[in-house]
Amino acid sequence: MNIRNILRGTIFAALTLGAASLQAETQMLDQVVAIVDDDVIMASELRERIADTKNGMAAQGIEAPPEDVLVRDTLDRLILESIQVQKGARVGVRISDAQLNAAVQRIASQNGLSIEQFLGVLESQGQSYAALREQVRKEMIISRVQQGNVNQRIEITDQEVDNFLETEEGQKLTQPEYQILHALLAISPDASAEETAKVEAYVEKVLASIRAGTAFDKAVSAPGPYKFSGGNLGWRSLEDLPSLFADTAPGLAKGETSEPIRSDSGFHLIYMADNRGADQMMVAQTKARHILVKPSEIMTDDEARELVSDLKSRAESGEDFAELAKEYSEDIGSAQEGGELGWTSPGQMVAEFENEMNITAIGDISSPVRSQFGWHIIEVEDRRDEDMTSKAVRNRATNFLHNRKYQEELDAWLRQIRDEAFVDIK
Repeated sequence: MNIRNILRGTIFAALTLGAASLQAETQMLDQVVAIVDDDVIMASELRERIADTKNGMAAQGIEAPPEDVLVRDTLDRLILESIQVQKGARVGVRISDAQLNAAVQRIASQNGLSIEQFLGVLESQGQSYAALREQVRKEMIISRVQQGNVNQRIEITDQEVDNFLETEEGQKLTQPEYQILHALLAISPDASAEETAKVEAYVEKVLASIRAGTAFDKAVSAPGPYKFSGGNLGWRSLEDLPSLFADTAPGLAKGETSEPIRSDSGFHLIYMADNRGADQMMVAQTKARHILVKPSEIMTDDEARELVSDLKSRAESGEDFAELAKEYSEDIGSAQEGGELGWTSPGQMVAEFENEMNITAIGDISSPVRSQFGWHIIEVEDRRDEDMTSKAVRNRATNFLHNRKYQEELDAWLRQIRDEAFVDIK
């Protein structure tokens, strides 16, 4: 069913009647405007969402569409939201209070407000904090449902990545990028040699201050006889940099400031705030295997620790670590492989495990270490520095292609679930 073809006039009549009743300060009974699988959408919910939409458009200076179009599109969105929230409930998607609190805090921070100030703004606008939390919870559930269903529909092949990297767009995406701070001390083209020398000396003095440890932005904004202008150029590829800086920027390390650059405008200093994709990416990797024992109803935490301690002693006495892992380890992903984890990169393992692994010498077995999964012992087999530059480039290309396909697949999935749902417009 296409909601745009079957929307009945009674919805619009009910909404306009509701608006008139509200204006007359008359209490009106709520009514169902749509049944969506096991859920219902009420007229009051639809009216509230329409009001929010109008307010949002007005705040952005956007003219609202005709009322019938706004009603139709808003109801369509509410139906899709209901379908997705119900899907989330069926597969057990849950948003904890801690996750919800963090999300609300992020919203406040994005608006430059503390949580207390944010609550004050909500109150001044007559909005309910409880209603906001519920809406945020719903949006988080919908986001997880979308990602879980849409991501599995997207496949990026190695050939697609290869083809993309050969295109102009792909080559531009994977070019080194620089984040540069720029300061210009302007000088008149008619300035005398004496005045030019004074300005240059002042620039050298500021540069010496920066190299002595003063932050770039503080050094160039400090009170003095001359004033710098400039600012953050943002992230730029080499071809997007001003030609004046193109030869200098690639040679700067992160945190380094250039020598003064002379132009017709004056003297420039550039500071390399950050760069990405410019250098060879070497990653320290560790090859390891482990045995995991989990506390349970029949094994206390202390007993689990004693068992891995005993297994450590047996392995150090000559028993084969791999065979012990096959017999005792409760990590179903590695047990049958003798506990093998392969080559791991920093951040790949939980912190407690990684910290213990990092202080264990090659060929040694770690002390028992507790993580959220249980008690481990770790045998470090080898270490190496791996060049991940090519992999990082391919990952950036893969992510770009994935994001480009995501909206297309999301739209297709939303049409599919809308067609499969039971929807009765009242």
